Amino acid sequence: MRELLRETADYAADFLESLPERPVAPPVDLEALRARMGGPVPDEPSDPREVVAELASVGSDAAVAIPGGRYFGFVIGGSVPAALAADWLTSTWDQNSGLYVAGPASAVAEEIAGAWLANLLRLPRVKSFAFVTGTQMAHATALAAARNQVLHEVGWDVEEKGLTGAPQIRVFVGEKVHSTFPRALRFVGLGTGSMTKVAADDQGRMRPDALREALVGNEGPAIVCAKAGEVNTGSFDAFDEIADAAEAAGAWLHVDGAFGLWAAASPRFAHLVAGAPRADSWSTDGHKQLNVPYDCGVMLCARPEAHRRAISVYADYLVHAGEGGPRDQMDWTPEFSRRARGFTVYAAIRQLGRSGIAALVERCCDHAARFAGEIPSTGAEVLNDVVFNQALFRYDSDERTLEILRRVQESGEAWMSGTVWDERQAIRLSVSNWQTTDEDIDRTLAAFRAAAS
Repeated sequence: MRELLRETADYAADFLESLPERPVAPPVDLEALRARMGGPVPDEPSDPREVVAELASVGSDAAVAIPGGRYFGFVIGGSVPAALAADWLTSTWDQNSGLYVAGPASAVAEEIAGAWLANLLRLPRVKSFAFVTGTQMAHATALAAARNQVLHEVGWDVEEKGLTGAPQIRVFVGEKVHSTFPRALRFVGLGTGSMTKVAADDQGRMRPDALREALVGNEGPAIVCAKAGEVNTGSFDAFDEIADAAEAAGAWLHVDGAFGLWAAASPRFAHLVAGAPRADSWSTDGHKQLNVPYDCGVMLCARPEAHRRAISVYADYLVHAGEGGPRDQMDWTPEFSRRARGFTVYAAIRQLGRSGIAALVERCCDHAARFAGEIPSTGAEVLNDVVFNQALFRYDSDERTLEILRRVQESGEAWMSGTVWDERQAIRLSVSNWQTTDEDIDRTLAAFRAAAS
Protein backbone atom coordinates (compact mmCIF):
# COMPACT_ATOMS: atom_id res chain seq x y z
CA MET A 1 0.00 0.00 0.00
CA ARG A 2 2.77 2.48 0.88
CA GLU A 3 4.54 1.92 -2.44
CA LEU A 4 1.27 2.31 -4.35
CA LEU A 5 0.51 5.61 -2.62
CA ARG A 6 4.03 6.91 -3.26
CA GLU A 7 3.73 6.11 -6.95
CA THR A 8 0.29 7.75 -7.04
CA ALA A 9 1.71 10.88 -5.44
CA ASP A 10 4.36 10.98 -8.18
CA TYR A 11 1.68 10.69 -10.88
CA ALA A 12 -0.22 13.55 -9.25
CA ALA A 13 2.89 15.72 -8.97
CA ASP A 14 3.80 15.03 -12.60
CA PHE A 15 0.37 16.22 -13.70
CA LEU A 16 0.49 19.38 -11.60
CA GLU A 17 4.01 20.22 -12.80
CA SER A 18 2.87 19.83 -16.42
CA LEU A 19 0.10 22.44 -16.09
CA PRO A 20 2.05 25.50 -17.32
CA GLU A 21 2.84 23.93 -20.69
CA ARG A 22 0.16 21.30 -21.34
CA PRO A 23 -2.84 22.25 -23.52
CA VAL A 24 -5.58 23.57 -21.28
CA ALA A 25 -8.14 21.45 -23.14
CA PRO A 26 -6.27 18.58 -24.83
CA PRO A 27 -7.63 17.23 -28.11
CA VAL A 28 -9.46 13.99 -27.29
CA ASP A 29 -10.66 11.29 -29.67
CA LEU A 30 -13.80 10.04 -27.91
CA GLU A 31 -13.80 6.57 -29.43
CA ALA A 32 -10.08 6.13 -28.79
CA LEU A 33 -10.60 7.17 -25.17
CA ARG A 34 -13.44 4.69 -24.78
CA ALA A 35 -11.25 1.98 -26.28
CA ARG A 36 -8.38 2.74 -23.89
CA MET A 37 -10.60 2.74 -20.82
CA GLY A 38 -13.27 0.25 -21.83
CA GLY A 39 -13.63 -3.37 -22.80
CA PRO A 40 -15.45 -6.22 -21.08
CA VAL A 41 -15.73 -6.48 -17.31
CA PRO A 42 -12.40 -7.95 -16.09
CA ASP A 43 -12.65 -11.62 -15.12
CA GLU A 44 -9.61 -11.72 -12.88
CA PRO A 45 -8.03 -9.38 -10.32
CA SER A 46 -5.26 -7.01 -11.40
CA ASP A 47 -2.22 -5.64 -9.63
CA PRO A 48 -3.33 -2.30 -8.05
CA ARG A 49 -0.10 -0.63 -9.20
CA GLU A 50 -0.82 -1.59 -12.81
CA VAL A 51 -4.41 -0.36 -12.52
CA VAL A 52 -3.31 3.01 -11.14
CA ALA A 53 -0.46 3.35 -13.65
CA GLU A 54 -2.83 2.78 -16.58
CA LEU A 55 -5.45 5.12 -15.14
CA ALA A 56 -2.83 7.81 -14.51
CA SER A 57 -1.68 7.57 -18.10
CA VAL A 58 -5.06 7.73 -19.82
CA GLY A 59 -6.56 10.09 -17.26
CA SER A 60 -3.73 12.58 -17.54
CA ASP A 61 -3.82 12.51 -21.34
CA ALA A 62 -7.53 13.36 -21.38
CA ALA A 63 -7.69 15.65 -18.32
CA VAL A 64 -8.63 19.29 -18.76
CA ALA A 65 -6.10 21.53 -17.01
CA ILE A 66 -8.71 22.98 -14.67
CA PRO A 67 -6.21 23.32 -11.79
CA GLY A 68 -3.97 25.54 -13.93
CA GLY A 69 -3.84 29.30 -14.28
CA ARG A 70 -5.28 29.58 -17.82
CA TYR A 71 -8.57 27.82 -17.25
CA PHE A 72 -11.23 30.53 -17.17
CA GLY A 73 -14.42 28.53 -17.69
CA PHE A 74 -17.56 28.20 -15.57
CA VAL A 75 -16.21 30.08 -12.50
CA ILE A 76 -14.05 27.14 -11.41
CA GLY A 77 -11.15 27.54 -8.99
CA GLY A 78 -8.18 25.27 -8.39
CA SER A 79 -6.95 23.61 -5.22
CA VAL A 80 -4.54 25.31 -2.84
CA PRO A 81 -1.88 22.82 -1.64
CA ALA A 82 -3.20 22.28 1.88
CA ALA A 83 -6.73 21.65 0.60
CA LEU A 84 -5.51 19.16 -2.01
CA ALA A 85 -3.47 17.27 0.60
CA ALA A 86 -6.41 17.35 3.01
CA ASP A 87 -8.59 15.86 0.27
CA TRP A 88 -6.17 12.92 -0.03
CA LEU A 89 -6.39 12.41 3.73
CA THR A 90 -10.19 12.65 3.54
CA SER A 91 -10.21 9.71 1.15
CA THR A 92 -7.70 7.83 3.28
CA TRP A 93 -9.66 8.25 6.51
CA ASP A 94 -12.87 7.40 4.63
CA GLN A 95 -15.21 8.84 7.26
CA ASN A 96 -18.96 8.79 6.76
CA SER A 97 -19.67 12.39 7.62
CA GLY A 98 -23.26 12.03 8.76
CA LEU A 99 -23.02 11.37 12.48
CA TYR A 100 -20.50 12.51 15.07
CA VAL A 101 -20.06 8.92 16.22
CA ALA A 102 -19.00 7.87 12.69
CA GLY A 103 -16.19 10.42 12.59
CA PRO A 104 -15.59 12.87 15.44
CA ALA A 105 -12.78 14.68 13.62
CA SER A 106 -14.88 15.21 10.48
CA ALA A 107 -17.82 16.51 12.54
CA VAL A 108 -15.68 18.98 14.47
CA ALA A 109 -13.74 20.10 11.37
CA GLU A 110 -17.08 20.87 9.71
CA GLU A 111 -18.35 22.67 12.79
CA ILE A 112 -15.25 24.88 12.93
CA ALA A 113 -15.05 25.44 9.17
CA GLY A 114 -18.71 26.50 9.05
CA ALA A 115 -18.18 29.03 11.82
CA TRP A 116 -15.04 30.34 10.13
CA LEU A 117 -16.89 30.75 6.82
CA ALA A 118 -19.66 32.75 8.46
CA ASN A 119 -17.02 35.03 9.97
CA LEU A 120 -15.00 35.43 6.76
CA LEU A 121 -18.14 36.18 4.75
CA ARG A 122 -19.30 38.72 7.35
CA LEU A 123 -22.60 36.98 8.08
CA PRO A 124 -23.22 37.49 11.80
CA ARG A 125 -26.79 36.17 11.60
CA VAL A 126 -25.69 32.66 10.55
CA LYS A 127 -26.82 30.08 13.10
CA SER A 128 -26.64 26.88 11.04
CA PHE A 129 -25.05 25.58 7.86
CA ALA A 130 -24.77 22.56 5.59
CA PHE A 131 -21.84 21.29 3.55
CA VAL A 132 -23.16 19.92 0.25
CA THR A 133 -21.89 19.16 -3.25
CA GLY A 134 -22.24 22.68 -4.63
CA THR A 135 -24.50 25.69 -4.90
CA GLN A 136 -27.10 23.59 -6.72
CA MET A 137 -27.74 21.51 -3.58
CA ALA A 138 -27.14 24.51 -1.33
CA HIS A 139 -30.10 26.19 -3.05
CA ALA A 140 -32.22 23.07 -2.58
CA THR A 141 -31.33 22.90 1.12
CA ALA A 142 -32.06 26.60 1.61
CA LEU A 143 -35.37 26.30 -0.23
CA ALA A 144 -36.39 23.35 1.93
CA ALA A 145 -35.84 25.53 5.01
CA ALA A 146 -37.55 28.52 3.41
CA ARG A 147 -40.53 26.41 2.30
CA ASN A 148 -40.84 25.04 5.82
CA GLN A 149 -40.74 28.46 7.45
CA VAL A 150 -43.08 30.43 5.19
CA LEU A 151 -45.69 27.65 5.35
CA HIS A 152 -45.17 27.24 9.11
CA GLU A 153 -46.02 30.93 9.49
CA VAL A 154 -49.44 30.35 7.87
CA GLY A 155 -50.14 27.23 9.92
CA TRP A 156 -49.18 24.52 7.41
CA ASP A 157 -46.84 21.67 8.42
CA VAL A 158 -45.24 20.81 5.09
CA GLU A 159 -43.00 18.12 6.56
CA GLU A 160 -46.08 16.13 7.61
CA LYS A 161 -48.69 17.13 5.06
CA GLY A 162 -46.55 17.75 1.99
CA LEU A 163 -47.45 20.37 -0.58
CA THR A 164 -50.79 18.96 -1.75
CA GLY A 165 -53.39 21.43 -0.57
CA ALA A 166 -50.80 23.82 0.86
CA PRO A 167 -51.05 27.58 0.37
CA GLN A 168 -49.24 28.58 -2.80
CA ILE A 169 -45.72 29.94 -2.35
CA ARG A 170 -44.60 32.64 -4.79
CA VAL A 171 -40.88 32.86 -5.52
CA PHE A 172 -39.52 36.17 -6.79
CA VAL A 173 -36.29 36.04 -8.81
CA GLY A 174 -34.37 38.37 -11.06
CA GLU A 175 -34.76 38.15 -14.81
CA LYS A 176 -31.20 36.77 -15.02
CA VAL A 177 -31.64 34.12 -12.31
CA HIS A 178 -29.02 31.36 -12.49
CA SER A 179 -30.32 28.05 -13.85
CA THR A 180 -29.48 26.20 -10.63
CA PHE A 181 -32.21 28.04 -8.75
CA PRO A 182 -35.22 27.05 -10.90
CA ARG A 183 -33.83 23.52 -10.88
CA ALA A 184 -33.74 23.59 -7.08
CA LEU A 185 -37.38 24.73 -7.08
CA ARG A 186 -38.19 21.56 -9.00
CA PHE A 187 -36.24 19.46 -6.50
CA VAL A 188 -38.24 20.74 -3.51
CA GLY A 189 -41.63 20.49 -5.19
CA LEU A 190 -42.31 24.19 -5.73
CA GLY A 191 -41.81 24.01 -9.49
CA THR A 192 -40.70 26.67 -11.92
CA GLY A 193 -44.30 27.83 -12.22
CA SER A 194 -43.97 29.33 -8.74
CA MET A 195 -41.51 31.91 -10.07
CA THR A 196 -42.24 35.54 -10.77
CA LYS A 197 -39.38 37.01 -12.80
CA VAL A 198 -38.49 40.56 -11.86
CA ALA A 199 -36.98 42.98 -14.38
CA ALA A 200 -33.20 43.42 -14.37
CA ASP A 201 -30.97 46.27 -15.51
CA ASP A 202 -28.36 46.13 -18.28
CA GLN A 203 -25.86 44.37 -15.97
CA GLY A 204 -28.31 41.69 -14.90
CA ARG A 205 -29.11 43.20 -11.48
CA MET A 206 -32.62 42.77 -10.14
CA ARG A 207 -34.38 46.15 -10.04
CA PRO A 208 -35.57 46.84 -6.47
CA ASP A 209 -38.40 49.04 -7.69
CA ALA A 210 -39.68 46.21 -9.90
CA LEU A 211 -39.44 43.79 -6.96
CA ARG A 212 -41.44 46.12 -4.70
CA GLU A 213 -44.09 46.44 -7.37
CA ALA A 214 -44.22 42.65 -7.88
CA LEU A 215 -44.59 42.02 -4.15
CA VAL A 216 -47.42 44.51 -3.69
CA GLY A 217 -50.11 42.18 -4.95
CA ASN A 218 -48.80 39.07 -3.20
CA GLU A 219 -50.67 38.10 -0.04
CA GLY A 220 -49.45 34.54 0.53
CA PRO A 221 -46.12 32.96 1.53
CA ALA A 222 -43.18 34.35 -0.45
CA ILE A 223 -39.49 33.72 -1.08
CA VAL A 224 -37.12 36.19 -2.75
CA CYS A 225 -33.79 35.23 -4.34
CA ALA A 226 -31.12 37.88 -4.84
CA LYS A 227 -27.72 37.42 -6.49
CA ALA A 228 -24.16 38.12 -5.40
CA GLY A 229 -22.34 37.77 -8.70
CA GLU A 230 -24.32 37.49 -11.94
CA VAL A 231 -22.81 34.57 -13.81
CA ASN A 232 -22.00 36.56 -16.97
CA THR A 233 -21.32 40.09 -15.77
CA GLY A 234 -20.34 39.48 -12.14
CA SER A 235 -22.80 42.20 -11.04
CA PHE A 236 -24.33 42.37 -7.54
CA ASP A 237 -27.93 43.10 -6.61
CA ALA A 238 -28.81 46.03 -4.34
CA PHE A 239 -29.21 43.92 -1.21
CA ASP A 240 -30.33 46.61 1.23
CA GLU A 241 -33.20 47.72 -0.99
CA ILE A 242 -34.16 44.12 -1.76
CA ALA A 243 -34.03 43.23 1.95
CA ASP A 244 -36.31 46.19 2.72
CA ALA A 245 -38.84 44.95 0.16
CA ALA A 246 -38.64 41.34 1.38
CA GLU A 247 -39.08 42.36 5.02
CA ALA A 248 -42.08 44.54 4.21
CA ALA A 249 -43.69 41.58 2.42
CA GLY A 250 -42.77 39.06 5.13
CA ALA A 251 -40.77 37.07 2.57
CA TRP A 252 -37.81 34.78 3.15
CA LEU A 253 -34.72 36.29 1.46
CA HIS A 254 -32.14 33.95 -0.04
CA VAL A 255 -28.82 35.08 -1.58
CA ASP A 256 -27.28 33.13 -4.44
CA GLY A 257 -23.63 33.86 -3.77
CA ALA A 258 -21.96 30.94 -5.54
CA PHE A 259 -18.83 32.99 -6.22
CA GLY A 260 -19.78 36.59 -5.48
CA LEU A 261 -20.37 36.13 -1.77
CA TRP A 262 -16.57 35.85 -1.46
CA ALA A 263 -16.39 39.61 -2.09
CA ALA A 264 -17.11 39.91 1.63
CA ALA A 265 -13.74 38.33 2.41
CA SER A 266 -11.91 41.28 0.81
CA PRO A 267 -11.80 44.77 2.32
CA ARG A 268 -11.62 46.16 -1.23
CA PHE A 269 -14.73 44.40 -2.48
CA ALA A 270 -16.88 43.98 0.63
CA HIS A 271 -18.99 46.98 -0.37
CA LEU A 272 -20.43 44.88 -3.21
CA VAL A 273 -22.31 42.70 -0.71
CA ALA A 274 -23.51 45.47 1.60
CA GLY A 275 -26.93 44.45 2.89
CA ALA A 276 -26.49 40.75 2.03
CA PRO A 277 -26.08 39.83 5.74
CA ARG A 278 -29.75 40.76 6.23
CA ALA A 279 -30.88 37.66 4.31
CA ASP A 280 -32.29 34.48 5.84
CA SER A 281 -30.07 32.08 3.87
CA TRP A 282 -27.04 32.13 1.59
CA SER A 283 -25.43 29.71 -0.87
CA THR A 284 -21.80 29.64 -1.92
CA ASP A 285 -19.10 27.32 -3.24
CA GLY A 286 -15.77 26.42 -1.68
CA HIS A 287 -14.54 25.06 -5.02
CA LYS A 288 -14.76 28.52 -6.54
CA GLN A 289 -13.03 31.43 -4.79
CA LEU A 290 -11.72 29.45 -1.80
CA ASN A 291 -9.98 26.99 -4.15
CA VAL A 292 -10.73 23.66 -2.49
CA PRO A 293 -11.10 20.47 -4.60
CA TYR A 294 -14.41 19.43 -6.04
CA ASP A 295 -16.93 19.08 -4.59
CA CYS A 296 -17.80 21.59 -1.88
CA GLY A 297 -20.83 23.84 -1.56
CA VAL A 298 -22.19 25.50 1.56
CA MET A 299 -25.63 26.69 2.62
CA LEU A 300 -25.66 29.09 5.56
CA CYS A 301 -28.85 29.92 7.41
CA ALA A 302 -30.08 32.49 9.94
CA ARG A 303 -33.10 30.38 10.96
CA PRO A 304 -31.84 27.10 12.40
CA GLU A 305 -35.26 25.92 13.58
CA ALA A 306 -36.66 25.96 10.04
CA HIS A 307 -33.44 24.48 8.68
CA ARG A 308 -33.51 21.58 11.12
CA ARG A 309 -37.25 20.94 10.77
CA ALA A 310 -36.81 20.59 7.03
CA ILE A 311 -33.69 18.42 7.04
CA SER A 312 -33.18 16.42 10.26
CA VAL A 313 -33.78 12.68 10.47
CA TYR A 314 -34.07 10.08 13.23
CA ALA A 315 -33.80 6.31 13.21
CA ASP A 316 -33.53 3.88 16.12
CA TYR A 317 -30.42 2.20 14.75
CA LEU A 318 -28.51 5.46 14.38
CA VAL A 319 -26.40 6.73 17.27
CA HIS A 320 -27.60 10.30 17.57
CA ALA A 321 -25.67 12.79 19.68
CA GLY A 322 -28.88 14.38 20.96
CA GLU A 323 -29.62 17.90 22.13
CA GLY A 324 -26.68 19.64 23.74
CA GLY A 325 -24.22 17.10 22.37
CA PRO A 326 -21.83 17.33 19.43
CA ARG A 327 -23.14 18.29 15.99
CA ASP A 328 -24.62 15.46 13.91
CA GLN A 329 -24.19 16.63 10.32
CA MET A 330 -27.24 14.77 8.96
CA ASP A 331 -29.48 17.05 11.01
CA TRP A 332 -28.52 19.86 8.65
CA THR A 333 -27.47 18.23 5.37
CA PRO A 334 -29.79 16.28 3.03
CA GLU A 335 -27.67 13.13 2.91
CA PHE A 336 -27.06 10.17 5.16
CA SER A 337 -23.78 8.99 3.65
CA ARG A 338 -21.51 11.78 2.51
CA ARG A 339 -17.92 12.84 2.08
CA ALA A 340 -16.27 14.78 4.90
CA ARG A 341 -16.08 18.09 3.03
CA GLY A 342 -15.13 20.11 6.08
CA PHE A 343 -11.51 18.92 6.07
CA THR A 344 -10.59 20.68 2.82
CA VAL A 345 -12.30 23.94 3.83
CA TYR A 346 -10.61 23.81 7.22
CA ALA A 347 -7.20 23.22 5.58
CA ALA A 348 -7.64 25.99 2.99
CA ILE A 349 -8.58 28.55 5.63
CA ARG A 350 -5.69 27.44 7.84
CA GLN A 351 -3.23 27.77 4.94
CA LEU A 352 -4.45 31.10 3.59
CA GLY A 353 -5.73 32.89 6.67
CA ARG A 354 -7.97 35.93 6.45
CA SER A 355 -5.35 38.02 4.64
CA GLY A 356 -4.48 35.25 2.19
CA ILE A 357 -8.12 34.71 1.21
CA ALA A 358 -8.56 38.45 0.68
CA ALA A 359 -5.41 38.54 -1.44
CA LEU A 360 -6.59 35.56 -3.54
CA VAL A 361 -9.97 37.20 -4.22
CA GLU A 362 -8.39 40.54 -5.07
CA ARG A 363 -5.74 38.99 -7.32
CA CYS A 364 -8.40 37.19 -9.36
CA CYS A 365 -10.41 40.39 -9.72
CA ASP A 366 -7.33 42.39 -10.75
CA HIS A 367 -6.53 39.83 -13.46
CA ALA A 368 -10.08 40.05 -14.81
CA ALA A 369 -9.93 43.86 -14.85
CA ARG A 370 -6.58 43.83 -16.64
CA PHE A 371 -7.85 41.37 -19.25
CA ALA A 372 -10.95 43.49 -19.85
CA GLY A 373 -8.77 46.55 -20.22
CA GLU A 374 -6.61 44.99 -22.94
CA ILE A 375 -8.96 42.68 -24.88
CA PRO A 376 -10.42 45.62 -26.90
CA SER A 377 -7.04 45.78 -28.68
CA THR A 378 -8.11 42.56 -30.47
CA GLY A 379 -11.30 44.18 -31.77
CA ALA A 380 -13.53 42.99 -28.94
CA GLU A 381 -16.21 44.99 -27.17
CA VAL A 382 -16.41 44.59 -23.38
CA LEU A 383 -20.05 44.30 -22.35
CA ASN A 384 -19.96 44.51 -18.56
CA ASP A 385 -18.79 46.79 -15.82
CA VAL A 386 -15.93 44.66 -14.49
CA VAL A 387 -16.71 44.89 -10.79
CA PHE A 388 -15.45 41.48 -9.70
CA ASN A 389 -13.84 38.49 -11.44
CA GLN A 390 -15.90 38.28 -14.65
CA ALA A 391 -15.17 39.81 -18.05
CA LEU A 392 -17.86 39.57 -20.74
CA PHE A 393 -17.04 40.50 -24.33
CA ARG A 394 -17.88 39.86 -27.97
CA TYR A 395 -16.72 40.65 -31.49
CA ASP A 396 -18.61 42.40 -34.29
CA SER A 397 -20.74 39.40 -35.28
CA ASP A 398 -21.91 36.17 -33.71
CA GLU A 399 -19.99 34.21 -36.32
CA ARG A 400 -16.73 36.01 -35.61
CA THR A 401 -17.22 35.70 -31.83
CA LEU A 402 -17.70 31.94 -32.06
CA GLU A 403 -14.85 31.48 -34.53
CA ILE A 404 -12.33 33.39 -32.40
CA LEU A 405 -13.43 31.51 -29.29
CA ARG A 406 -13.02 28.18 -31.11
CA ARG A 407 -9.52 29.12 -32.27
CA VAL A 408 -8.45 30.08 -28.74
CA GLN A 409 -9.88 26.90 -27.25
CA GLU A 410 -8.22 24.73 -29.88
CA SER A 411 -4.87 26.49 -29.43
CA GLY A 412 -4.66 24.98 -25.94
CA GLU A 413 -3.39 28.29 -24.57
CA ALA A 414 -6.56 29.05 -22.60
CA TRP A 415 -10.13 27.91 -22.20
CA MET A 416 -13.28 29.79 -21.40
CA SER A 417 -16.88 29.30 -22.42
CA GLY A 418 -19.22 31.09 -24.74
CA THR A 419 -22.57 32.42 -23.61
CA VAL A 420 -25.52 34.44 -24.86
CA TRP A 421 -26.04 37.98 -23.65
CA ASP A 422 -28.90 40.16 -24.86
CA GLU A 423 -29.70 37.56 -27.53
CA ARG A 424 -26.21 37.63 -29.05
CA GLN A 425 -23.17 35.41 -28.71
CA ALA A 426 -20.53 36.48 -26.20
CA ILE A 427 -17.49 35.12 -24.38
CA ARG A 428 -17.12 35.09 -20.63
CA LEU A 429 -13.80 34.92 -18.85
CA SER A 430 -13.87 34.06 -15.16
CA VAL A 431 -10.71 34.31 -13.07
CA SER A 432 -11.04 32.12 -9.98
CA ASN A 433 -7.76 30.23 -9.66
CA TRP A 434 -5.02 30.94 -7.12
CA GLN A 435 -2.41 29.94 -9.72
CA THR A 436 -3.35 32.52 -12.37
CA THR A 437 -0.47 34.93 -12.98
CA ASP A 438 0.21 38.01 -15.09
CA GLU A 439 2.00 35.70 -17.52
CA ASP A 440 -1.18 33.62 -17.86
CA ILE A 441 -3.12 36.76 -18.76
CA ASP A 442 -0.37 37.72 -21.24
CA ARG A 443 -0.57 34.32 -22.92
CA THR A 444 -4.36 34.42 -23.07
CA LEU A 445 -4.38 37.88 -24.62
CA ALA A 446 -1.77 36.75 -27.13
CA ALA A 447 -3.97 33.78 -28.04
CA PHE A 448 -6.89 36.12 -28.74
CA ARG A 449 -4.69 38.44 -30.81
CA ALA A 450 -3.54 35.50 -32.91
CA ALA A 451 -7.08 34.17 -33.29
CA ALA A 452 -8.50 37.57 -34.18
CA SER A 453 -5.85 38.20 -36.84
